[in-house]
Amino acid sequence: MSVEPVEILLGHGPLLWAHLLFRLAGLFLVAPVFSAVVVPMRVKAALTLVLSVVLFPAASAGRVPELGLSPGSLFTELLVGLTLGLGAAVFVGAAEMAGDMMAVQTGLSGASLVDPLTRNQVPVLGQLLGLTTLVLILATDGHLVMLQALHRSFTVVQVGSLADAEALAVNAIRLGSSLFLLGLRFAAPVIGALMIGHVALGVLARTVPQLNVLMMAFPLQIAVGLFVLAITLPSVAAAFTVWPETYSDVVGELLERL
Repeated sequence: MSVEPVEILLGHGPLLWAHLLFRLAGLFLVAPVFSAVVVPMRVKAALTLVLSVVLFPAASAGRVPELGLSPGSLFTELLVGLTLGLGAAVFVGAAEMAGDMMAVQTGLSGASLVDPLTRNQVPVLGQLLGLTTLVLILATDGHLVMLQALHRSFTVVQVGSLADAEALAVNAIRLGSSLFLLGLRFAAPVIGALMIGHVALGVLARTVPQLNVLMMAFPLQIAVGLFVLAITLPSVAAAFTVWPETYSDVVGELLERL
């Protein structure tokens, strides 16, 4: 009973702590809220150290029997953290992609601002939907859900194990397809309404040739797009009530593939 804790602290303690830091670093690189530029680096470093101390017992219970330090094992830990972070970041990215699609369809793609979280130039609609999704994640305790998923990951992928290269490629393709599919679902009502409006304007142009359709189309598609977005935005927010369960399912399946 007394030999095992001493062995962990003296023999495997530094190696285990190094692997745990890599898994936390992977999560903090891409996870929403944790990867925000507005969060100071000192706060991120302090939070990483505190979480490494809190999660050390769970990591020691979920390590491989013969723990060793190698580039492959450290890469696996970083990959697991990235998978946990991307599983949550895909929802924010999908909302921003949906905003980009809406901006192109409505003609507002030229109206762009600097995103305060990423410091990148993005369309206004993409920034609006991205910040809305981020607020919804915080409202549903998404940051705690990500930390709980990190705690459960020690039982799925043991600390010090090696990942499969084929599973890495499958996970990357799966996350990319999920990002596009979710973004298309968010933007589908607005895109559908704008397509109907374009068809109506085409019929109107054929019926009344002397009417300047181009002058009417630009303000009309902006008005229709914003009106449909205002109607469908509460339904998108209601869909996020099941976000923790969806995130847990996605991340659990991705980790099992590793």
